[in-house]
Amino acid sequence: MSVSWVMKPEDVARIRFAFSPVWELVASLRTLQRPSRHSIHLPWLKAVRPRLAGLDLSELFALVPLTGYIADFITPPPDTPMPEFAAELDRVRRTPPELARREAAKIVGADRAVIERFMADPEAGVARVAATLETYWERCFAEFWPRVYGLLERDVLRRSRQLAQGGAHELFAALDPAVTWTGERLIIDRPWCEAGGLHGDGLVLVPSAFWGQAVAVMTAPYQSTLIYPVLGVGTLWEQGPPPAPGGLSALIGRSRAQILLALAEPATTSALAARMSLTPGAVSQHLGVLSGGGLAVGMRVGKQVVYRRTPIGDTLASQA
Repeated sequence: MSVSWVMKPEDVARIRFAFSPVWELVASLRTLQRPSRHSIHLPWLKAVRPRLAGLDLSELFALVPLTGYIADFITPPPDTPMPEFAAELDRVRRTPPELARREAAKIVGADRAVIERFMADPEAGVARVAATLETYWERCFAEFWPRVYGLLERDVLRRSRQLAQGGAHELFAALDPAVTWTGERLIIDRPWCEAGGLHGDGLVLVPSAFWGQAVAVMTAPYQSTLIYPVLGVGTLWEQGPPPAPGGLSALIGRSRAQILLALAEPATTSALAARMSLTPGAVSQHLGVLSGGGLAVGMRVGKQVVYRRTPIGDTLASQA
């Protein structure tokens, strides 16, 4: 069984990457429900468990069951490359009640009493769900989002280079074993079938740290979206920045040595700041020194400046 999408040249030209804080938040609900299947996130679970006291997540758990379909309206496809959580939550709040009711009716394996309550008054149900998502975000996710975002950002930069260098063939060949690109069709191994084309507005690719090992898709009436597991998730909860070897640290300074080692994957100033536990201003100053010394270089990607090591920086880091 599979999803098979015909992708016209204009669809391929409109492939874009995007992050979604709401998607990660919703995906983490499955981690809460069955930690044994997501043991890699145990450090996060241990940190947030005490914060759940008094927070009723039963309605969210019903709309996001452990397996199978989840209500799409609580994970709208990102409409910008880097949406803010508040903007995504506002889109959830503006869900038409009838759409929410239809999607809730499709859910199986959940608490039917909770689902029936939601369907009886979907307008009130959407408002409750949005309010609970906001509280859950503030208590359990907001402070961890910069760390998750940094991981997603590194993955997107890597995939963007693949797309630029090798086109769609190279991108999809490395994306996930469940995804196959024939040159005309994108075939996604899923437990349900769908055949057809995209909607003329391209394809959104969303990396996820919390979704697990499987891919997920969203289709009409939403923009066609493919959610895939991010690379390097095993490093997500490692404490602190990479260690700075003594020799390199003595040569260029501890913080600069840590930043140089962290640039094994290109990153923005904000992502480095979150990972290094430094202010963006301090990181920017260190990057200026590294760039002036020929060890790093900045390149503009859209509205952001992404830094990477130069060959000299690579040599210095590898010898360290």
